Amino acid sequence: MSRNPMQSAGCFAILKSVQANPETAVDSMFAHKVDARKDAHSNLLSKKDTSNLYKIQFHNVKPECMEAYNKMSDEVQKELHRDADYPCEVVGSWNTWYGEQDQAVHLWRYSGGYPALTECLHKLNRNMVYLAFRKERSKMLISRCNQLLLEFSFWNEPAPRSGPNIYELRTYQLVPGTMIEWGNNWARAIKYRQENNEAVGGFFTQIGELYLVHHLWAYKDLQSRQETRNAAWLKEGWDVNVHYTMPLIQKMESRIMIPMEHSPLQ
Repeated sequence: MSRNPMQSAGCFAILKSVQANPETAVDSMFAHKVDARKDAHSNLLSKKDTSNLYKIQFHNVKPECMEAYNKMSDEVQKELHRDADYPCEVVGSWNTWYGEQDQAVHLWRYSGGYPALTECLHKLNRNMVYLAFRKERSKMLISRCNQLLLEFSFWNEPAPRSGPNIYELRTYQLVPGTMIEWGNNWARAIKYRQENNEAVGGFFTQIGELYLVHHLWAYKDLQSRQETRNAAWLKEGWDVNVHYTMPLIQKMESRIMIPMEHSPLQ
């Protein structure tokens, strides 16, 4: 097969360039240009008017200890709330109903960010009642983990609400590098999910498993949840949000949770 003279000249030029400077030539052939990041996504997506930091805890409890665990958590959290010296508060506490069983989920807010978190830790480590609680609690747990979170600027800030309600915690593991795209889409989409006051809070991890997003929703019951979610599909624009955000997700999980007796979110 004969070769076009122009093709031969082009191949010769590329070969000559590679021979002269192999590293630079190969880099230019496979260069992938991206826009420079102007700021950390935590600064671009989080609320600017507050310095709140959130912590979410997942405690897997021995089945036979669940009732005692709930009672003890109730007593200790009430004590911390009464003490104005601690710059922290429980936003909500739940037991998982559907999802991972025999599990407690706690959401804390630290007013003042990382300094407030550090201050609380130092004070708790000198609080003999809390240390005794932690020792007793350890006998009831199978495993536990926590994450530090920031709240999305376009989401509602969690506030106490009366019940009875059920809560859904939807967790999304995103493809690394897609948090800004996720935030841009949901900043437009959240308006489709406000009609029944179901949106409670939206968060993304800073420490723990990264590129993780938590959306917290409240419903009267499972039937209300189904009707509310179905109604979103009737609104023009919701389908577009789903279309553009689905490719950003590596894994997703849903927990249906029941508030503990002392939870500010009922």
